[in-house]
Amino acid sequence: MAEVSNKQVIFKGYVSGFPSDADMYITTSTISLKVPEGSNAVLVKNLYLSCDPYMRARMTYTHTSYIGSFNPGSVLNGFGVAKVLESGNPNYSKGDLIWGFTGWEEYSLITSTETLIKISTTDVPLSYYIGILGMPGMTAYAGFYEICSPKKGEYVYVSSASGAVGQLVGQFAKLLGCYVVGSAGTKEKVDLLKNKFGFDEAFNYKEEQDLGACLKRYFPDGIDIYFDNVGGKMLDAVLRRMRLHGRIAVCGMISQYNLEKPEGLSNLMNVITKQVKIQGFLVRSYYHLYPKYMEMILPHIKEGKIVYVEDTIEGLDNAPQALIGLFSGRNVGKQVVVVARE
Repeated sequence: MAEVSNKQVIFKGYVSGFPSDADMYITTSTISLKVPEGSNAVLVKNLYLSCDPYMRARMTYTHTSYIGSFNPGSVLNGFGVAKVLESGNPNYSKGDLIWGFTGWEEYSLITSTETLIKISTTDVPLSYYIGILGMPGMTAYAGFYEICSPKKGEYVYVSSASGAVGQLVGQFAKLLGCYVVGSAGTKEKVDLLKNKFGFDEAFNYKEEQDLGACLKRYFPDGIDIYFDNVGGKMLDAVLRRMRLHGRIAVCGMISQYNLEKPEGLSNLMNVITKQVKIQGFLVRSYYHLYPKYMEMILPHIKEGKIVYVEDTIEGLDNAPQALIGLFSGRNVGKQVVVVARE
């Protein structure tokens, strides 16, 4: 079988502090478009790749994380949508569309096929399977419904609310009849939260000198549910506004990922006095709920009750800057890298 060229994004080396696109580089290798004899692997053509905040942790060496660090000199990997070109696995056939873990390259030989999910519904954008119909969607669903146990009329706050997960949490809360406030880092994103996603209120956290006073302004009666994507000073300020028996789902801490010394919390006493439940979670613990989630979300998408905003960048050459842009808030919505459209 003839080999073809395969453009790849390579991780250069472990990062301290704020990463840059110079921490990755583009190269071209070759790959045989054939699965090795007797292998259980699948060979795929990658279509869409997902840029996600958790990938920053993988750029630092650690042996204690829930997911391994990237290997210097190796191809980056993450969630993607791909088309099967050849399969040694009985669960997948040539022509199948799948989503799951794949390489940041044009073609990948995937040996860990247990991470893959076959795509059966194709009358929605395929890129949705690394967003609203993929890991971010499941994250929003599990964190909000399973951990926060929301009730109609409750007061809900979402940080990093215009991102891949936050935009969904806010819309789920509105569908349930909650009062929802979101924060983001630009006027454009704040307008998006109110005018497209239907949040009751939204604010630019960069314009607020006193986060405590800001939260008191938007939540004079306190917060029932906080969906935390940022951690740090925002989480500390929220602890002072929580209502009795409030719930906090700790999804991410993007404000801390590039700090050499993470910020501490000073308002933890409120967890006791307000009997607040704080729970961190990993979405992989909830993938058994994926069929149930799909039953809920697909009708909402098709009926226009839930909308999803993507920030799309074309080509593997631009993938490094797309990933780095997450940490300065450059993206508006779910960051997607288009490798090929078919």
